[in-house]
Amino acid sequence: MKREPSYITLSKSGELSRRAGRAYLMMTGCQICPRNCGVNRLKNELGYCRIGKIAGVASHNLHFGEEPPITGTRGSGTIFFTRCNMRCVFCQNYPISHLGNGEPASPKRLARMMLSLQKRGAHNINLVTPSHVVPQFLAGLCIAAQEGLCIPVVYNSNGYEGLEALRLLDGVVDMYMPDIKYATREAASRCSDAPDYWDRVRPAIKEMHRQVGALCMDEDEIGIRGMLIRHLVLPGELASSEKVFEFIATELGREVPVNLMSQYFPAHEAVDDTLLGKRISQEEFAKAQEALHKWDLTEGWIQNL
Repeated sequence: MKREPSYITLSKSGELSRRAGRAYLMMTGCQICPRNCGVNRLKNELGYCRIGKIAGVASHNLHFGEEPPITGTRGSGTIFFTRCNMRCVFCQNYPISHLGNGEPASPKRLARMMLSLQKRGAHNINLVTPSHVVPQFLAGLCIAAQEGLCIPVVYNSNGYEGLEALRLLDGVVDMYMPDIKYATREAASRCSDAPDYWDRVRPAIKEMHRQVGALCMDEDEIGIRGMLIRHLVLPGELASSEKVFEFIATELGREVPVNLMSQYFPAHEAVDDTLLGKRISQEEFAKAQEALHKWDLTEGWIQNL
């Protein structure tokens, strides 16, 4: 039996609409993410993310390159939001995240995207880089749910989240798929202009886990609820992988899947960086893989070099 996404109940009760309203109020002196810019985005004042009242979307389509429980057999219905609250120097999608390539998308247009992806057979609605557009997403979901959306929502983020905004997603998001990028202030400052990343990502990840728990799949091994974590190995051990795995194992539990990723390559501003301007070595990936096994985190998907 298929599980009905919990946002449907929230929609019928009116709670989903109330959540969207509270999220929009948070934009009047913006506190959606840890940047806490304080600008009035409802008046189109721009903070760090450079997005005002209306979200931007670069693309929406079926995607077949996600983790198997997300992609499934019919694809994941991805919505790539423009801009970002981190601007990583090595971002492989920098034309979208840094330059803002894309088009404005009102809540009605977001709803149409979601419904279109469902009609095309998507297993889920996959929000890519949504941390700075939580209010706009909630408003779009209100419309889509009233018009028949009934597939799970995946929140695919960099992990740099505002806790108050995350709490508004309790019972809305079915699956969280966050990154944990770094475990040191130095790496987060150098790579993402976010020195407080490690301090912010840990409570955010714990809140996500509190909401949905470990990953659960249906009889076809398609994810329906829960969390899986992504961790990209970086050159020179910048990601502090073992410290990340220790946190996951001790604070969340060894049943949380971890996708250990090796596909780093120098992009954007990283090309000319003395450390980031090279791919990782076989030895660096092997060391991270050994640490993953040391903490008995072996239930995820290891993407080999």
